[in-house]
Amino acid sequence: MSFRTPTLLESLIPLFAIALFLGVGYGVLGIRAEILLLAATAVASALAWRMGYRYKDLEEGIIASMMKGMPAMLIVIVVGALIGSWIASGTIPMLIYYGLEIISPKYFLVTACLVSAVVSLVTGTSYGTVGTIGVAFVGIAEGLGIPLGQAAGAIVAGAYFGDKLSPFSDTTNLAPIAVQGNLYDHIRHTLWTTTPAMLLGLIVYFYLGLTRHSDGSSIVPAAIEMQETIVANFTFHPLLILPPVITLTLAIMRKPVIPGMLLASLVASILAMVYQGAVFKEAMNVMVIGYHGITGSEMVDLLLQRGGMLSMMNVKLIAFCAFAFGGVIQHTGMLAVILQALTRFANTTGRLVLTAVTASITTAVMTGSSFLSILIPGELFAPAFKKHKLAAKNLSRTTEDSGTVIVPLVPWSIAGVFMAATLNVPVISYAPWAILCYTGFIFAIIYGYTGIGIAPKIRDDETQPGS
Repeated sequence: MSFRTPTLLESLIPLFAIALFLGVGYGVLGIRAEILLLAATAVASALAWRMGYRYKDLEEGIIASMMKGMPAMLIVIVVGALIGSWIASGTIPMLIYYGLEIISPKYFLVTACLVSAVVSLVTGTSYGTVGTIGVAFVGIAEGLGIPLGQAAGAIVAGAYFGDKLSPFSDTTNLAPIAVQGNLYDHIRHTLWTTTPAMLLGLIVYFYLGLTRHSDGSSIVPAAIEMQETIVANFTFHPLLILPPVITLTLAIMRKPVIPGMLLASLVASILAMVYQGAVFKEAMNVMVIGYHGITGSEMVDLLLQRGGMLSMMNVKLIAFCAFAFGGVIQHTGMLAVILQALTRFANTTGRLVLTAVTASITTAVMTGSSFLSILIPGELFAPAFKKHKLAAKNLSRTTEDSGTVIVPLVPWSIAGVFMAATLNVPVISYAPWAILCYTGFIFAIIYGYTGIGIAPKIRDDETQPGS
C-alpha cells in the first residue's frame, strides 16, 4: 500500500493538539496526562489514516518508538528497587541525618547541586543520582525548611550537568554517534555551553541562600524533629555507606549500570536484615513494593515511604502513552516534515544553530524522549552542518543542550514523571529552579550568532579524536 506524504499543516495539527490537550486538560483541568497523550495520538492516527496508513502500520511505529526508550525504562525500574532497599537498610536515612548535621541552610542549594553533579558525573545516570542522593537531599531540605521546588530544581540541574559530561552516560555517548562525531571531543565542546549555564544556576542558588535567612527565622526545630525520629527508628553503622560505594566503584570501573544497581540493592537488603532487623521476606519485598515503615512522624513517613519497582509502573505507563504519540508522528513522517520545514530557514550559522535548537526542543516536547530528541535532529541536521563546514560536535552539543536537559522539564516525559514521582515535587514546581536545563541552549544560540565556541570542520572522519 502506498502512503501519502503529510503536508506541513497536517504535520502541525498533532503538535497543536498535544499542546492544547496538555495545556488545558493537564495544566488547567487536572486530567491525567496519559489519557490526553492517547487523545493526541488518536488525532495523529486519524490524519495518518487519511494518508493511507492502517492500524498495523501505526502499531509498527509505536513498537519501534517504545523499543528505543526501553533502556531508560529498565533503568527507571531498577532505580525503584534501589530507592526502596536503600531506605530500608538505613542508608538514605543516615545520609539525611548527617546531612542535617553538616549542611548549612544558606549553602544548601549550592551543595545539593554540586554533589548531585559529581555523583552523576561519576555514575553517568541522572536517574540513579536523583533516586538516591536526590531523595536524601529532599529530606534534608524538608528538615531545613528549604522550599522543595528550589531543592528539587537544584538537584535535577546538578544531576543533568553530570549526566551531560559523563563518558558513562547513555545520552552523552548517543549524541556524537548520531552525528558521527567523537565522544571526548563532544564532552570538551559541551563545556562551552554547560559551564556558564551551571555557573548561572549556582549564582542564583547562592543568592537564594543568602536572602532566605536574612530575617533570622529559626528552622532548627524541624531539623531536630526529623533527626530524632530517624535515630529512633534506624540503627546507624559505617557499613551502611556500602551500597553507594558499590554503585560509584562499579561506575568508575565502567561496568554496566543496571547490574551494578541491582547488586547495590541486594547488598542494601542484606544490611536491612543485619542492622534494621528486617526479616528475609520483608527485605526482599522492599525492592518490589518499596519501604512502608511507620516512624511516628508524618513528615518523615511522607519522605521515606517510597521506592520499589512497582512505584515506577506509573512512569512506564505515561512513557508508553508518550511513545505511542511519538511513534505515530515519526513513522508517518509528520515530525520529519516539521523539521525539514525548519531547515529551509537555516542559511547562516546562527540560523542553523537556532533551527537545530528549535528542532530538538520540539522533538523533546512532542515525544518526551531524550533519545529521540538527540537522534532525530542529529540525523536530520548532520548534512547541513557539514555543508556549512561546521564540526559535528557543534550539532551533538546542541542536541544535548536543547534535548537531553529539556526532557526533565516536560511533565509527560519519562524523565519528568520520574523526577516528580521520586522527589515528590511536581515538574511545574521544580522546573523554574532547574536553571541549567533551560539556559544551556540560550548560550548555544548566542554562540551560533557570534561565532564564539563554534568549531570549524577540519577532517572528513570526525569519529577520530581531535576533530
